[in-house]
Order: sequence, then structure tokens, then C-alpha cells
Amino acid sequence: MSKHLPYSDDYTDLAARHVSMRRILSLFIPYRKRIAAVILLMIMSSAVGLAGPFLLRAIIDEALPANDIKLLVGLVGGMVIVALLSAAVGAYQVILMSRIGQAVLHALRVRLYTHLQSLSLRFFTGTRVGEVQSRIASDIDGLQSLVTETANELGRSLSAVVMTAIAIVILDWRLALFVLFVVPGTILISNRVARMREALTYQQQARAADISVAVQETLSASGVILARTMGRGPHLVQRFTRISGDLAKLEVKSHTAGEWQWSLISFALAVLPAMTLLAGGLLMQTDNPATIGTLVAMIALQEQLLWPFEQLLEIGRDTRKTRALFARVFEYLDMPVEITEKPAPVTIRRSDMRGQVELEHVSFAYHEDGPTAVYDISLMIPAGSNVAIVGPTGSGKTTLGYLLARLYDVDSGAIRFDGVDLRDLSFQSLSEMVGVVPQEPYLFHASVAENLRFAKPDATEAELVAAAKIAQIHDHIASLPMGYDTLVGEDGYRFSGGEKQRLVLARTILRDPPVLLLDEATSALDTRTERAMSSALNHMSKGRTTITIAHRLSTIRHADQIVVMKAGRIAEQGRHDQLVALDGVYADLLRVV
Repeated sequence: MSKHLPYSDDYTDLAARHVSMRRILSLFIPYRKRIAAVILLMIMSSAVGLAGPFLLRAIIDEALPANDIKLLVGLVGGMVIVALLSAAVGAYQVILMSRIGQAVLHALRVRLYTHLQSLSLRFFTGTRVGEVQSRIASDIDGLQSLVTETANELGRSLSAVVMTAIAIVILDWRLALFVLFVVPGTILISNRVARMREALTYQQQARAADISVAVQETLSASGVILARTMGRGPHLVQRFTRISGDLAKLEVKSHTAGEWQWSLISFALAVLPAMTLLAGGLLMQTDNPATIGTLVAMIALQEQLLWPFEQLLEIGRDTRKTRALFARVFEYLDMPVEITEKPAPVTIRRSDMRGQVELEHVSFAYHEDGPTAVYDISLMIPAGSNVAIVGPTGSGKTTLGYLLARLYDVDSGAIRFDGVDLRDLSFQSLSEMVGVVPQEPYLFHASVAENLRFAKPDATEAELVAAAKIAQIHDHIASLPMGYDTLVGEDGYRFSGGEKQRLVLARTILRDPPVLLLDEATSALDTRTERAMSSALNHMSKGRTTITIAHRLSTIRHADQIVVMKAGRIAEQGRHDQLVALDGVYADLLRVV
């Protein structure tokens, strides 16, 4: 994702696959009525503005030579009214376009966030968090000028150029041909410069994402602790300096690539008025001479034409750069959603959930051409039973937990809850059915109460306390100065590892799921706390299916069934005494402990 691309076919292919003008314009379709109103205002503003040069010609050719003060005052008054109307229409146009632009960005930002929420765990295990943050924040923010200021300026400049070009032709078609002669060449130069800067912008955003990653990784509490305890702070500063330096160079290149070519456009437009005066002087020598008023009006129209025309060229150049931003955003939007809900999913009422779990010939590999993580697993877990899944590192037990929580879909076979295929269940029913306590606890930078209520937003204070007591964490919370209103800190750093695990357990208990999946949930607890929590869990597990994935075998000796995995397969299963008597894989694990 962070690969830095030169003027490459890779980027060209990426942009061609994900970005099209039709797709970009589709973002604006919901606001077409308001956009039509903006276009109408732009046309009105341009039409009103065109009256100025004609009024100026009338002043020079009629009012001043005739010394007609009344006509002069009327024409000057007309110019003032034209200026006032143009200013008023322009202000309203900017306000309306700004609202449309922000609505488009808001919708795109929410759409991208929603899509990312639907992707499987596979995407997030292979993508840096800072990269995701960069695309949803930096890249979309980079589009802000396009959909607000640029779109507004584009419409205003385009309408001004078209209306002014028509007025120039009406004023004197011969001078109009001379004036418009420079247009094709300037457009070709502008497109060439735009193509150069577009690829550089993609590299620039990729490097900006690297900075976001570096900040997220090294300035978090974990990163700071690691850097200081390893004495690697200076190294991280050097790395950040290198990334920032690369970004600075790309910024300069992105803004200056083709600048000498662009200067030709500025030169051509700068000398055009002088050349027009020369052409007008030559026309005065013909049988059908241009008047001085016509020539002055032509110069005024040129001034009115050249500024928006140059702005159009700049907009075209800078808009090509935003294509790189759209490519990065649309690339994420086009990533397939692997975990999907059926059009008519099965819904099980919470009161009807029993908690029976069945695995039938389940196989799964993380990558299509990679090794199989679990193979041909068949297992029946009766409702209300306590089952432990154990095995050496890499045996597939954590993968099995991922499949049970539907963080991945099985490649073959089926997992059923209460007889219903996991893939047929509604997402809501699945979240109510299974409660997961992961090996690595995650807490938000919020209060204890807010972290617990993430599982059940309407939970009462009494329910929070009850869940915390089961998880053996209530007494500690109550001893804190602010109790349940205590801020847990970034990634829960105000709590120890064991306290964080108990908080996460309490959060899961609050949902009261019929199936409780514990993935090394007691790995960070001391022996005394582990015994206390195990006792509480045994009490809680009555009438509830508990699946425990464990390394520490002391916690699962009394399980109804112990499933021993090795190399992705079930090697043994039975009760503790039965497995010890077999003197196989389980017995070997006990001896290691």
C-alpha cells in the first residue's frame, strides 16, 4: 500500500481501473438541483458582467465625443449596477457551492468509513492503521478545494470565458480570431504539465501516509515506551526526518514540475493585449477600420477573458492532481467485502437462543495459495457446555476462534449456531449470539463506563457493577478517585494488563451472550486473580456455552470437553483424565507446562 511509484505504468493502471469522470460526477448527482441553481447563477453573473465593456464602448464612442453628460451619467450608473449585481450573485454562488462541496465530502467520508467497517479482518491484518487514517482523512480533505472552491471557480470561469468569447466575436470577429488563436497551444501545454504533476501527487500522498503511520506507531503510549526502553529515540527521529524530507522534495516537485513550460502560457497571455493593439492599429488602415471604442472595449474584454481563461488552465492542471487522490480513495472503496449478510438473513430472537455450536468439515487458509490453517474440523458443542481448545503455537486454535466469530468465512464446510449456518445468520443475531474476549484487550480513550457501555449503550449503573463484579474488577474501579468515570487512557494504559483483560471481559459479559468465546482471556492475570475469575466464570457459565482457547492448561482442567489441535487438525478430544491417560499431545503439553 505504501509503495512509492514513479511516473509509472502501475499508477496509470490503478487510476484507469478506479477513476473515471462518470464516477466522480456521480458523487454530485444527489445535489443536482442545487448545482443547477449554481450554474444558473454563474450564467447570470457572466451575462451581467458582459454589459460592462459595451457600456464602456458607448461612453468612449458616444457620450464623451458628444459631451452628453446625461448619457454619461446613465452609462456610468449602469456600470455601477452591473458591478453590484455581479458581486451579490457571486457571493450567493460561493455560499451555495461551499455547502454542496462539504455535503459531497461528508457523504464520501462516511461511505468510505462504512465500507472499511465491512471489510474482513484479512484487510486490517495486512494494512497499516496510519495508511487507513491517511486515506480517510488526508486524501478526502485534499479533495476539499476541488469540490468547493475549484468547482465554483471552474463554473464561474468557464461561463465567463464562453460569454466573453461570444462578446468578442460580436464586437469584431477579425480581432476575435487573433485573440483566440493562442487557445489550442496553451491547452496542450497545460495538459502536459498536469500529467507530470498527477503521478507526483500520488507519490506525495503515499509519503504523507508514511508520516501518518510513523506518528501513529511511534507516538502512541506503546511506541514511546518501546523507544525509550530500547534507547531508539534518535533512530526514530532520523527515520521521521528522512520521511519528512522525502515528502518535502515531492511537495516541491508536485508544485513546480513543468514550471518552465507553464511560463510559456503566462508569457503568451501577457503579450496578447500588446499584440491586439498592434493588430487593431493595422486594421485601422483597412477599408473597414475598427473604432477606438471598439479597440478599447476589445482590450477590456480581453482582460475579462484572460484572467478566467488562465484560471481555467490552472484548474485543469490542479484537477488532474486530485485524480490521484480519487484513485487512493476509490481503490479502498473497490475492495471486495468478503463478509456479507444475506439479502434475507435468518434472525433468532435472543430469548430463543440456546448456544449449540456445530462445526462440520471446516477448512480454512488465510491465503488462496497459502498453507491450510485448519483442516476438516468437525465438532459438536452442546448448548451450555464448557469446551476448551488447546494446542501448541501455530496449531490453528486462534484461527478457529476467528471463524467462530465470523471474522473470516470458512473456505469449506459449515459452522452452525442452533442449527443455523453462520453465513445465513443476520449480523445482529450473530453479535447477540457470540461474545468474544480477545487475547489482546482493546479499550477506547474514554471513561470506564463508556468502554463498558460500548457493548450495551443503555446499560444501567447496576448492570455495569454486576458485570464488573463477575469479571473481578469492580473493587479496583470503585477504589479509583472517579470510579466508573475514570479515563482509561490511550489503549488503557492507566490499567495493568490483567485489569484491562478483566475490563474487556466485563464488557462482553454485559451483552449476556449465550456463547462466550474466551481467546487466552486470562493470559495476563496472576494466579490468584485467575482463580477468582475462573470461579466467577464458572458461576456465570451455567446455562451458557463457553469456548475457551487456552495456553495455560490449569484453567481448563474441569472443562466438559477438551479439544487438542495440532497442525490445523483435531489430534485428540475428551476430558482431562481421558487425555492424560492417552499420553499423547495433551500429555506432552502438560509436561511442558
